[in-house]
Amino acid sequence: MNVWYVSYGSNIKYERFMCYIKGEKPEGSNKKEKGCNDQSPPRRVESIEIPYQLYFAKERSKWGKGGVAFIDHEPNGLYNTYGRMYLITDSQFCDVVAQENNMEQITIDLLEVIANKFTRINDGWYGRIMFLGFKDGSPMFTFTSNEAFKDQSFNLPPSTYLITISKGLFEIGLSIEEVVSYFLKQPGISDHFTKTQLFHYLSLPST
Repeated sequence: MNVWYVSYGSNIKYERFMCYIKGEKPEGSNKKEKGCNDQSPPRRVESIEIPYQLYFAKERSKWGKGGVAFIDHEPNGLYNTYGRMYLITDSQFCDVVAQENNMEQITIDLLEVIANKFTRINDGWYGRIMFLGFKDGSPMFTFTSNEAFKDQSFNLPPSTYLITISKGLFEIGLSIEEVVSYFLKQPGISDHFTKTQLFHYLSLPST
């Protein structure tokens, strides 16, 4: 079965996502990914906007000290999160989920996820698999924290991680101004920077 994996964090950047497919080390990360058993590239790649609150939390990751991206559990029309979705096989999706949760492998009953709208696979950072609907006949899935937005402690992401996301946002057509304005709205970033400071943090030319 082909499925859409909907990314909203560093995997928005195509080359970074392909490290999960091919088993490579992303720029800015300190970890080489394991890769998928099937290393075929995505059949389609499209941008998407989803009505879920984006935020940054946790203390340290392979990107360094600071938070990484998550979305809340429930849709909310007040929020608009940019994403990129990849049409891959269900087995590739399971391999990506396993890598995100530092597991050797996992089998996920995606039909059950569709029926229940979500499932909890483990206690990992990205242990909640969410069904987001269908696109051209194929189901769309993403993953996030098991903890709800209201229970999180927000944390500033490392510059390496945020720069990777910004490059992905440029790839889907956002301008520098749009990227900075987008980040400044998000919990984990909004309380830390002025607009000029964020330009500097992202190593972007100030406008």
